[in-house]
Amino acid sequence: MSRISVRGFAVASATAVTTVGAVVGVASGNAAQPAEDNFEAAAADTTLLADIPAGEQAQVQVSSLAEQASVQAAAADSAAKKSAEEAARIRAAKDAEAKKDAADKAAAAEAEAKAKAEKERKAKEEAERASRSSTRDISSFAAQGSYTIAEVKAIARQIVPASQFQCFSNIVDHESSWNYRASNPSSGAYGLVQALPGTKMSSAGADWQTNPATQIKWGLNYMDSRYGSPCGAWSFWQANRWY
Repeated sequence: MSRISVRGFAVASATAVTTVGAVVGVASGNAAQPAEDNFEAAAADTTLLADIPAGEQAQVQVSSLAEQASVQAAAADSAAKKSAEEAARIRAAKDAEAKKDAADKAAAAEAEAKAKAEKERKAKEEAERASRSSTRDISSFAAQGSYTIAEVKAIARQIVPASQFQCFSNIVDHESSWNYRASNPSSGAYGLVQALPGTKMSSAGADWQTNPATQIKWGLNYMDSRYGSPCGAWSFWQANRWY
């Protein structure tokens, strides 16, 4: 028997006992107890025993379950939010670390490329210095009364570094067509590289007017000192049509 039905039975019994007692008292000639007191006591007992009606108890239980479900749902939402925030934090940390790694790798690659370029530049300069040191001194060329273009070019190949010869040749082609006696009557420029004035080439040798080796030596020194190399001079010449 359920809690509700037991309490209902107790209430009914108490009411019946109270009623019977009242009747007996009247029949025996005893003064009847105030019925109102008995009924109030019974009513009080009924309230204590009956508690809450069955229908309302069901509503309370449903309300309690709904409240529990709401609390559990809120707890689940809070846990899910915390979990999402933690996942986002971890993801952001990983992204930041990945970006840093990428930046470090890019910086390392750039530094490596610069180091490689610098190494190649130094090697090239060293090769050019070695090439220049291995070229013949102009004093080793026997003076001749005249020189062909082929002979002048052969001399130039022995004086000008191989890596710079083509640029040197390009300038001479445009300035004098390899004529070591070429003279510009309007400006006074003279020789293979058209020194202006021609007397400048005396710093390389007194025979500057007749010796192509002297002119080549002076021209090479001029291009190196002013443009860094014959190729630097050629780049300037292409842009300005003079050097």
